Amino acid sequence: MDGLKKALGILWLAMAAAAAYFCIFVFGVPKLSGHQEDLVFGIIILFILTPIIVGGLAVFGYYALTGEYGKEKK
Repeated sequence: MDGLKKALGILWLAMAAAAAYFCIFVFGVPKLSGHQEDLVFGIIILFILTPIIVGGLAVFGYYALTGEYGKEKK
């Protein structure tokens, strides 16, 4: 079971990297040039949502990878 948790930890870290790419280069930066509505949306995506999403996925993946969720945690 610990091997599965570590493998899923790697998966969560990969999802954090993918989410960072999509939030920055697909949803955020292209919206910074254009209309005011697009600018506000781009700023919200880049500076508010991206750190929350990527940080949560990365912390969860790191804890799963290092074994923080193990039964014999001291």
